[in-house]
Amino acid sequence: MFTKIKNKRFWTGVPPWALIGAVAILLPIFAFMTMTSINRQKEKSIQLLLEKGAALIRSFEAGTRTGMMGMHRGGFQLQRLLTETAQQPDIVYLMVADAQGEIIAHNNTEMIGISYDYNLNFKKISQTKTPQWRTLNYPDGTKVFEIYRKFSPSERPGRMMHGPGMMGRREQPLPNEKPAFPRAFNDPPKVIFVGLDMSAIDEAHRADMRHAIIMGAILLLVGFAGITLLFLFQSYRATRASLSRIKAFSDTVVENMPIGLIALDDRQRIAAFNHIAESLLQLSLRDVMGKNAEQILPSELCAELKCPEIQHQVIEKEIDCTLADGKTVPLEIGGSLLEDENGTFLGYVILFRDLTEVRSLRREIERSQRLASVGRLAAGVAHEIRNPLSSIKGFATYFKERYQNIPEDHQTAGIMIQEVDRLNRVVGQLLEFARPVNVRPKPTDLNTLVDDSIKLIERQAAEKKIAIKTNNSARLKQIRLDPDRVNQVLLNLYLNAIESMEAGGVLTIDLTSNGETNRIKIKVSDTGCGISQEDQSKIFDPYFTTKSSGTGLGLAIAHNIVEAMGGTIKVKSDPAKGTTFTLVLPIKETY
Repeated sequence: MFTKIKNKRFWTGVPPWALIGAVAILLPIFAFMTMTSINRQKEKSIQLLLEKGAALIRSFEAGTRTGMMGMHRGGFQLQRLLTETAQQPDIVYLMVADAQGEIIAHNNTEMIGISYDYNLNFKKISQTKTPQWRTLNYPDGTKVFEIYRKFSPSERPGRMMHGPGMMGRREQPLPNEKPAFPRAFNDPPKVIFVGLDMSAIDEAHRADMRHAIIMGAILLLVGFAGITLLFLFQSYRATRASLSRIKAFSDTVVENMPIGLIALDDRQRIAAFNHIAESLLQLSLRDVMGKNAEQILPSELCAELKCPEIQHQVIEKEIDCTLADGKTVPLEIGGSLLEDENGTFLGYVILFRDLTEVRSLRREIERSQRLASVGRLAAGVAHEIRNPLSSIKGFATYFKERYQNIPEDHQTAGIMIQEVDRLNRVVGQLLEFARPVNVRPKPTDLNTLVDDSIKLIERQAAEKKIAIKTNNSARLKQIRLDPDRVNQVLLNLYLNAIESMEAGGVLTIDLTSNGETNRIKIKVSDTGCGISQEDQSKIFDPYFTTKSSGTGLGLAIAHNIVEAMGGTIKVKSDPAKGTTFTLVLPIKETY
């Protein structure tokens, strides 16, 4: 249970143990301060009453002395003075008792002659002039503060003498000086009692107590609020620092993701858009942030947000997305709702990536699988065909020699021999296509290799008025590759280019290198009739050709050679501009 409370946080973010600890620390402190203040006020009230009672006693003693000094034959009336004095406000009673506790004077005459409180030691009290006090609670609810001490009206301060060396010294009575009061009044000793009403003091004390409690509660709340604010500030700083780290981490992750990311808020406004999304969709972050998705994003993406499945699960689809410039890009997308821990809808998130290369690889895999199947079939067919061809060629040679005198039969036998040779060449190409390509790399001068390959087709190019251009930025001399195989591939590409330029044109060979990837790139471009978009995905397939006399194995064999060398060959063609074949070969790789 304690662990749950310890780990739980209030809505303020402050842990409960911190608030409980603050209360446990502040409450005793402010309770002690409040009680100290209340006790101080009580002590002041008692001191005030004590000083008031003592002053009243001194005043009564002074009045008594004055009355006794001027008394006449009838004697001094103590009771009358006491009664008059007791009429002052807040005085409940005023009385004088002898050493045995019998009341000899009281403002209430009915109390005269009655013995007072037996619990008091009147003899001891009558011997000291130090005021003493106590509080009395009467049955009717009256609370009285009682001050009592020795009653000595006959004692008075000595006269102060002045002069050199006499300052502050009390004048002693003369030897023959008579006492100020008759000895009969001075003996025996007496005790004076003053009872003061405490109702006003109690009311003031209660008001002070309420004020002290209220102030203590206010100070407690202020202290509690201060500690809470301190925790809140610390929590705010920690949360802000944590949020900054999380934001930096998430921004870094989002920006460095290898796929596009788009996040939408609950109003389908764009809230996040990484640089991959900018590149794929050809949009700028500055232009899309905060905008409605339907106004910015392609319609195919927006349509997926309205798909019912996205409300219950993550969707994964492949779509063809049309960009603003009309270009269609294949995308693999994944979409999902964004919700907080309470299930509140926050928006959508879309992840996507370009499938152009993936689809190209898929086509390459499919083509490779087809080629492998055709290769295995071709190898078997070639072996089965070559044996009958040898027999047919032998019979045709026999008939050609036998019927030399018959021109028609002699010519027919010659045609049979030519067709058998042509079939034999096709079978040879089939076998070459079917068997694994054997590559023998050796140090080769690439410039010399290209120049020698061009010399083989210069006459044919000149006959069709085709110009040959060479651009070499590779600056390479000796590299390891199979010159015969590379020459075979280049010659095939040259011949195809020449055949596509019936009315003349330009044959361009570009050589470039990339030192970071250790690759060399050879481009063979022409300005011929080009290849249609539908045929570009099939030109490397065996027996596919657009020429009336072609076998359709030349480019298929060239593709196998390039792959065996660890390279790639790609085609890009526009019927209005021509065709470009790009060979990418490793420079230092050992085959």
